[in-house]
Amino acid sequence: MPPSADQPISRGVETSALHWGFLPALIALSVLHYMCAALALQAAAGRPLPLREATLTQFTAAAANRLAPGGIGAAAVNVRYLTCRGLPAPRAIAGVTALHVATGLGDLLLFLTVLGVGQSTGDGGTRVLTQLTSHTARTAARLPLPWLLVCAGVVAALALFAWWRRRGQGGRVLATLGQIMTAMADLRRRPRDLLVTVTATAATTLALSMAFVMSVLAVPGASAPGAIMTLLAAYFIGAAAGSALPVPAAIGSTEAGLIAALGGAEVSAGHALQAVVLFRAITYWAPVPVGLYAARVLRRRSQAEPAAAVPVPAR
Repeated sequence: MPPSADQPISRGVETSALHWGFLPALIALSVLHYMCAALALQAAAGRPLPLREATLTQFTAAAANRLAPGGIGAAAVNVRYLTCRGLPAPRAIAGVTALHVATGLGDLLLFLTVLGVGQSTGDGGTRVLTQLTSHTARTAARLPLPWLLVCAGVVAALALFAWWRRRGQGGRVLATLGQIMTAMADLRRRPRDLLVTVTATAATTLALSMAFVMSVLAVPGASAPGAIMTLLAAYFIGAAAGSALPVPAAIGSTEAGLIAALGGAEVSAGHALQAVVLFRAITYWAPVPVGLYAARVLRRRSQAEPAAAVPVPAR
């Protein structure tokens, strides 16, 4: 039976060992995530790419992404890979741009599906949203009004400064929007590739979200198995909150967002910390050495086959 809204899915913190039987599934889902990302890149590019090579490139892109905010590192690696595979630079940039837009669309559709299924099955996927809103309101109510005014003033000053710095860059913003529209128009003319791109990008997120659920279930007493939809909703909300800040994910913003989202799902702080550390260790940090190894493999291959050179980010 799934837990009711009045019945927390997390109870007292237990000190027993993790359920390590979930570890192989976590590793498999992490690898599946990168394979789906490679399939999405193939479809967005509009030409066949060696799946193994494209998957290795996604591991390399992940390693580069640990230092750059907002997915800039991965985008740069993917653009270089496509240009080295024979695509003209404008088309490579357009393909990667379309890939990012399709990722947002796929994630939104998947999140709405999770909320809808959770609501229809009584798992309470929307309960996380309600709990987080309630917690935020209670926290804001405990803050003194002068501090709220100071924070609002700082935010307004930063926004004014950003506008002043960028007021002469309106043309650049319009040019970027034009590139996005062009990229999506090109992908729309290839409906099969568009469908594969959106489906594959949604599959990458689904693989990570299921790995997150398994990480929570691997912590004894953290959650009941019937609360899968609630935990999936917590992942989407926490990951979105963590990635909203334009800082490298290694700073810890994603971890903080996921822990806060689990709090909204009534998972205790100790259990949430254990689950998030396990999840990020397997899906985020463990692929880094794989990405560095993949970079060396791709570098050797590019030297051996100049005609089919593959990208490796500069050290």
